[in-house]
Amino acid sequence: MSIPKTFSEARTAIAQGATVTQLVERSLVEAERCKDLNAFLDLFPESALAKAADVDAKLLAGTAGPLAGLLVSIKDNLCYKGHKVSAASRILEGFTSLYSATVVERLLAADAVIIGRTNCDEFAMGSSNENSAFGNVKNPVDPAKVPGGSSGGAAASVAAGIVHAALGSDTGGSIRQPASFTGTVGFKPTYGRVSRYGLIAFASSFDQIGPFAHSVEDAAALYSVIAGSDPHDSTTSSKPNEPITLSNPGKLRIGYFREGLERPGMDPEVVAHLQQQIDRLKREGHTVEAVEVPLLDHQVPTYYILATAEASSNLARFDGIHFGHRSKQAQGVEETYRLSRTEGFGPEVKRRILLGTFVLSSGYYDAYYAKAQRVRRILRDRTLEAFDRFDLLLGPTCPSTAFAPGEITDPVAMYLQDIFTVQANLAGTPAISLPTGTHSNGLPFGVQLMASPFDEARLLASAKALFGS
Repeated sequence: MSIPKTFSEARTAIAQGATVTQLVERSLVEAERCKDLNAFLDLFPESALAKAADVDAKLLAGTAGPLAGLLVSIKDNLCYKGHKVSAASRILEGFTSLYSATVVERLLAADAVIIGRTNCDEFAMGSSNENSAFGNVKNPVDPAKVPGGSSGGAAASVAAGIVHAALGSDTGGSIRQPASFTGTVGFKPTYGRVSRYGLIAFASSFDQIGPFAHSVEDAAALYSVIAGSDPHDSTTSSKPNEPITLSNPGKLRIGYFREGLERPGMDPEVVAHLQQQIDRLKREGHTVEAVEVPLLDHQVPTYYILATAEASSNLARFDGIHFGHRSKQAQGVEETYRLSRTEGFGPEVKRRILLGTFVLSSGYYDAYYAKAQRVRRILRDRTLEAFDRFDLLLGPTCPSTAFAPGEITDPVAMYLQDIFTVQANLAGTPAISLPTGTHSNGLPFGVQLMASPFDEARLLASAKALFGS
């Protein structure tokens, strides 16, 4: 039997006599068939089949959870007790997690089946999935292109039809950009809405866990399970979760980013598609007006100053002493630290640690880090002011479609892949990328919707109503 594309289709198949065990078996076969994509670093056949048998028994007894039949992958920076986790880094190669992330526990409690862990940019640092210590991930739509990053393996596992959904993490666009490149739905919730406990941190004030799926409906089902406060994570909000009904929200006030149509370097077909969507929404009776992206040219520099500073602090724990890789060549404490980190970290991670350490140093803290924090506050305030006028903000997810490995060699040019996605992370707002376009080169691309903090219910309902995803 084939794997149903969506969770909704899987539930229909189960109602017609298919078992979750059969779905898992087929998924594992498909993962092996697609292994050249390098989307998975590890499959979990033993635990997945055991869980599937348990879910089948619950389905017969009428006690199954809301995600019974959902096959899901998890990014290789989410801990799953008794399973390997490495953040796609040599420094954690072979490490087995001692506990499970809150989102993993909630998935299992809802009777989802976790198929395996997916490849990603090392410590989630990258926009192309070329920074993994274990090789590049290929885009299932066109294996000659990158799937985006850093959650490229998660996006690829969904786009290839191996799983119904995946969990990734989004620090500056790491869910939405690969979703755009692979033709999937990628959703980043409000910062603090989903627990980060058990997520290997890159930048703690930016990181947020969210789903990939083929439909808004499936993304909403997954989000509804993983969202909510968590005593293990003090940054989670105590605000009650609003039920996700996906009912039509009616006529909306939508602001579109003028820069998405006018900025130099934008792919003309992406611009034309965005204009078509704006014109369509106006014809349908929505109020659609231009709005400027606040301090657009300052967003990426601000993000990279703050994110690398937090990375420098977070990654200090990987030192060859407490856990992880320890250099066999080292003699003495100082060499153990230096050689273990030199051997364990890849070039991009080293670059960001150095930059973060620099901006936190005593001579440059006020000039860079403190100033970036002030700019971030201005960006957040101006973003929230826009939601006094608009229900949603609309723009491109990315300036272009997926590119070939090695095509972008300048780190600054690669960082600019995040130019339209970092705003949601800087402001802490929810955002979703929806697969609405196909380029003349055959590659998919998406549009992005943003909403005010904790307005996920309207964002998801609007995404489904406006774009039918």
